[in-house]
Amino acid sequence: MSKVSFLGAGSWGTALAIMLAQNGHEVILWSKVQAEVDMLTQHREHIHRLPGVKLPESIVITGDLEMACKGRDLIVFSVASPYVRSTAKEAAAYIPKGQRIVNVAKGIEEDTLMTLCEIIEQEIPDTDVAVLSGPSHAEEVSHGMPTTVVVGAKNRETAFAIQEIFMNKTFRVYTSSDMTGIELGGSIKNVIALAAGISVGLGCGDNTMAALITRGITEIARLGMAMGGRLETFAGLSGIGDLIVTCTSEHSRNHNAGVLIGKGYTTEQAMEEVKQVVEGVYSAKAAKKLADKYQVNMPIVEEINQVLFAGRSAKEALANLLTRDRCDEYPDDVWQQ
Repeated sequence: MSKVSFLGAGSWGTALAIMLAQNGHEVILWSKVQAEVDMLTQHREHIHRLPGVKLPESIVITGDLEMACKGRDLIVFSVASPYVRSTAKEAAAYIPKGQRIVNVAKGIEEDTLMTLCEIIEQEIPDTDVAVLSGPSHAEEVSHGMPTTVVVGAKNRETAFAIQEIFMNKTFRVYTSSDMTGIELGGSIKNVIALAAGISVGLGCGDNTMAALITRGITEIARLGMAMGGRLETFAGLSGIGDLIVTCTSEHSRNHNAGVLIGKGYTTEQAMEEVKQVVEGVYSAKAAKKLADKYQVNMPIVEEINQVLFAGRSAKEALANLLTRDRCDEYPDDVWQQ
């Protein structure tokens, strides 16, 4: 049995906390929001995010960050991406050197272009930081539906230890050393999912969806490899796997926000309607800046930025993608004649 704390009690943190308690671990679930602590304590259920899914009585709910951080075998960062830095900064005083930490949120910081693991490492130095990602909606994990993910770490022992804590008969965990690829796949797929949702809102069909997913993973892999990630990662769970589920699922907040934007909602109106953090909106500018920095062509990311932040209509963005200059599908293609 391991002692595990979750910093962040949204749908994903709560679902994983429930699963690890069922795995037999000693679990603390922390939230900075007192109303959330009170709701979870009173109802033993996240009535807004995971209605009907009860928390095991063994899970300790708290708003005390020091209590949540001290004496733990593993600390899971499960706050939404915009709050990773502030949470890490606040928790740093209570986290010892060498502490194992796994981040399960997805995003890139717009100002610094740092991944979330890099932010945690910066704010809490001398800790052992890993990432867990893949096609894994909280709603399905909380009901024990079969799910597979990947954990990325700098050393094999850490990856294996986290794999051991999380893995069970319905939640399969693979390991990888490609943290960069895993984090980029998990964050930029949210931007592509916005585009996929927009296509649905515009009344497009399966052909359009398939095209956006396929060309979207091409853009993600192109950037990821320029930044040192491995091609295999983008063909795996945290790449094409996570992209497919986020682009197509009714559980996807990014897909759902995109549908609303495609129907004519503004970015702000869509986010208000979804009532959750739409990670793709926060990652879109960072993805565009990274594309510029590494001189990588990412037309879908470019058009999404224009729609989200520059007033371009969804119809115009789609037209721009379809009428770009002719090109080969693969730039290094070799012709026999």
